[in-house]
Amino acid sequence: MSLTWARNPERVRIEGATLVDPASGQQTDRSVLIDRGRVAALGTPADESPVDRVVSGHGCLLTPGLTDLYASLREPGDGQKGSMASEARAAARGGFTTVCTAPDSSPVNDSGAITSLIRDLAARHSPIQVLPLGAATRELAGERLSDMVGLTGSGCVALSNGGEPLANARVLRRCMAYARTFGITLMLQPENATLAAGGFAHDGRITARLGLVGVPEVAETAAVAEMVLLAEETGVRLHLSQLSTARGVAMLREARDRGLAVTGDVAIHHLCFTEEALGGFDSRFHLRPPLRSERDRQALLAGVNDGTLSAIVSQHQPHDDAAKRAPLAETAPGLSTIESVLSLGLERVAAGELEQSALIRALTVGPAAVLDLPEPALVEGAHADLCLFDPAAEWHPSADTLLSTGKNAPVMDRSLPGVVHQTWCGGHPVHSTGDNAGNGSGLT
Repeated sequence: MSLTWARNPERVRIEGATLVDPASGQQTDRSVLIDRGRVAALGTPADESPVDRVVSGHGCLLTPGLTDLYASLREPGDGQKGSMASEARAAARGGFTTVCTAPDSSPVNDSGAITSLIRDLAARHSPIQVLPLGAATRELAGERLSDMVGLTGSGCVALSNGGEPLANARVLRRCMAYARTFGITLMLQPENATLAAGGFAHDGRITARLGLVGVPEVAETAAVAEMVLLAEETGVRLHLSQLSTARGVAMLREARDRGLAVTGDVAIHHLCFTEEALGGFDSRFHLRPPLRSERDRQALLAGVNDGTLSAIVSQHQPHDDAAKRAPLAETAPGLSTIESVLSLGLERVAAGELEQSALIRALTVGPAAVLDLPEPALVEGAHADLCLFDPAAEWHPSADTLLSTGKNAPVMDRSLPGVVHQTWCGGHPVHSTGDNAGNGSGLT
């Protein structure tokens, strides 16, 4: 981890919070003692221990720190869209203590040298744990395989081709076979490039009305079918990133029912918005994969609720204003979401569409299992990666209050539920609303 207890040796007691332990599925009202980077005691022993500081958690939920399987932290890069420092601070504000950074940096993370650079940048500038995702192919071009062993040996936790397609099934098969040989997890976004070519939105009613080129559902499902079949043949550990269709979820469920080592996730915005968001040519919602129909959204929510989808990701892609202020077809795809993932999820909980336990599971133990990391749990001896939030409190995202350099957030200038009051990473406080009441940055 990039932080240790030694930077913050104080003993802290969290009082009055409801502990939500996704590993056990239990909720309890007990105090928690943080000492030397770990959960040192729970309940009465925590209450009776001398401490340096007491944090009030009354009215709040305390969970393990959140984990994001896919976010662009924009470094290395030119800094125009963000930096390791700005985007990691935003992640901590959103309750995240572990973030997998996408391989689409500049230069692309397709070598051990770039991986080492990313880890060095994270060690110097990130308050949270940053886990690099390596590029599955050189320069993400989809043709020549990268040095997979070198990348994982340098610290990449999995390999991904970002949002870029592989050139053909032969390359995909070789990629899977190689990854299987060395026990490497592949995280691939399923999209048939030929079927999706030139598309900017879901091929449905909105594209027909606006005269846009659509991306049909089969662009995803054809790719899912191909990936699942090749994963079955090669035995690779495959993770389907950012599914967007009802049929894609059903195909994943079928593959898992057959015992295949295949998992999947969904981006938070696909649980909250549909193709209707593009009705006014709102370039913020130019996304890849595109927002789809209400039927797809409901199926994705059901996939999170029943555990078919292991994780909810931010798919955080901060952009400068120029990248989004152009005719829709010329804008860059992506939303700045990492500060609002929990809040948007809580809105779905309040609407009765998403179970609170499923939301927390998909942001903690689910992504940890995909990466084969230790299961996050609120037990004595566990790492003190913690998120303390008030689900009833509200905050107001705006260009002034967001910490991310990218202001292309899905929701602006209206209230959202769920204020993260405290985030600890390795026992170190990395976000606190009490340190800066104006914008809640609170980075210590």
